[in-house]
Amino acid sequence: MTQGSLFAAGPLVIVDDEHGRFAYEPGLIASPMAARWFDTLMSTIPWQAQRREMYGREVDVPRLVQHYVLDDPSLPSPLAEAAREAIAVTGVRFTSVGLNLYRDGRDSVAPHNDHIDEIAEGEPIALLSLGATRRMTLREREGAKRSFDLDLEAGSLLTMSHATQFHYDHGIPKSRGEVGPRISLAFRVRPRGGSAGRRYPGKRA
Repeated sequence: MTQGSLFAAGPLVIVDDEHGRFAYEPGLIASPMAARWFDTLMSTIPWQAQRREMYGREVDVPRLVQHYVLDDPSLPSPLAEAAREAIAVTGVRFTSVGLNLYRDGRDSVAPHNDHIDEIAEGEPIALLSLGATRRMTLREREGAKRSFDLDLEAGSLLTMSHATQFHYDHGIPKSRGEVGPRISLAFRVRPRGGSAGRRYPGKRA
């Protein structure tokens, strides 16, 4: 289901209860600005390919990644600008950003929750999308086991509360149709003392 026309009046609160809060705001970043950020990041970020162990063998991670701390003096300007927007909208002083590049419909991320020990207690995660629209699945693990499919448009922001990481899995499934590249910017607050250096290994989002 395409969401853009439904949510034009403002942000959509998908869930807000004891299992957490998901809020989606399309069109947060104007199209020309979102396109400029996308083009710059595509061409200038030193994207990394990763491999992981799965079913007893090592396989390619189906996307490219990179990660920055936001107080890095050499932080690429689109990331600094995007961070300011995310902080202004959420009121959260994010400290890091993880980048994922989905090159086409074959790139994906399996349903998962973020590593709780890498997020400051009680702090949310904000996902800013650039490039092609891709569908995200949200699946509740227990209780009613609710599920939601959300089409993340360029310039949109999805905020996931800290509690959602205990009760929901989120993922980007493969797409059978032809789809262009998408960049996801995942803003997080790292625990104090848990961050050092300029970049970290890429994280899922």
